[in-house]
Amino acid sequence: MLSESTCPPKNKSTTGKMQAVIYSNGSQECERAKILLEKLNFQILEYKLNQHFSARGFVEEFGEEAEYPQVNVGFRHIGGLKDTLNYFKVNGLLV
Repeated sequence: MLSESTCPPKNKSTTGKMQAVIYSNGSQECERAKILLEKLNFQILEYKLNQHFSARGFVEEFGEEAEYPQVNVGFRHIGGLKDTLNYFKVNGLLV
């Protein structure tokens, strides 16, 4: 589980950007998700394995079948990179 003491500080920016959260293990897929969100002008919080959460905490939060990265947009859990791409396509942010 994520704890307040290990989480990065909450960004209280007033930019009006939609916030996205990435749970990352530093893989190429995680970097791709981060680049996608940056290109779509999201404010990004990145939680990193062994820095902000443990592998056990990841499994407890997302399940044993979950892949890296896991992405939340606003308060909604989207899923992995493929799920995120599909979510943005369905919602008209990607063509």
